[in-house]
Amino acid sequence: MAERAPPRRVDGLLLVDKPSGPTSNAVLQRVKRLYNAAKAGHGGTLDPMASGLLAIVFGEAAKFSSALLEGDKTYTGIMQLGVTTTTGDAEGDVWERRAVDASAIDLERLQREFSGEIIQTPPNYSAIKVDGRPLYAYAREGAAVAAQPRQVRIEKLELTFELPDRLRFAVTCGGGTYIRSLAEDIGSTIGCGAHLAELRRVASGPLTLQSAVRYDLLESLSAEQRLAKLLPPDTLLYGLPRLDLDAETAANLIHGRRATAPTGQPVGKSKVYERSGQFLGVAEVTSDGRLVPVRLMATGGAAANAGNPH
Repeated sequence: MAERAPPRRVDGLLLVDKPSGPTSNAVLQRVKRLYNAAKAGHGGTLDPMASGLLAIVFGEAAKFSSALLEGDKTYTGIMQLGVTTTTGDAEGDVWERRAVDASAIDLERLQREFSGEIIQTPPNYSAIKVDGRPLYAYAREGAAVAAQPRQVRIEKLELTFELPDRLRFAVTCGGGTYIRSLAEDIGSTIGCGAHLAELRRVASGPLTLQSAVRYDLLESLSAEQRLAKLLPPDTLLYGLPRLDLDAETAANLIHGRRATAPTGQPVGKSKVYERSGQFLGVAEVTSDGRLVPVRLMATGGAAANAGNPH
């Protein structure tokens, strides 16, 4: 049996189409082994029941993954009306069943009521911590510990009848929104209760499933083909303007020397590049024209470090 090569540095972003069933961490660990990567994480957990877009960040790309965690996400799925469960989704035990009168449900009113800034209580079976422990740990022990209600943002909500007792939905929401809680709250407003029956993440910011690779196909790819699926780390900085620096300014920034921003550059954060196209990281232009590093790439990266010229 051939000896396994030591883990190597890999920097980049991989968009995976996660199937329903495995946990996000299980997918992460398998992908990390396939790439033989020294360091990897993911940009936002999907529950085991959920499928769809899971962003795997390798190496230096992890420095810039906050935009994925905090940014808008788009989901599609199905809410089962008339049935509440212990977890708020199809994986829990049935808590209560009620009759559903579809003729009395005003979908347009629900869409209006659950759009914009709303107050939501995260589900008991979630990873939010109370006194240092995740809520799901208390729930599994039968302890009545709840998270504090919080404000979340629903950018867009579309509801249609799949069956008289099932609602198909598409929702674009801000970071921190729980779709299980949204399903439960909609069911409560209707008066019959509901749980999340199916969920698929189709986009995270501008990153979509169209750019994702199916999880079950990764195994069959060669090492070269897998590397070709990686997106550069600066893909994660889709919300920042681009700033190109001459070689001297770039060197000053990298080595911690005083760096001056190009004339006319607006104040604020930018993704910065050396004019050869090499991505350097994120820096901030101050009101007095200085260029201050915020988070920079480590030097000596792998091929996936190359900056995206777009």
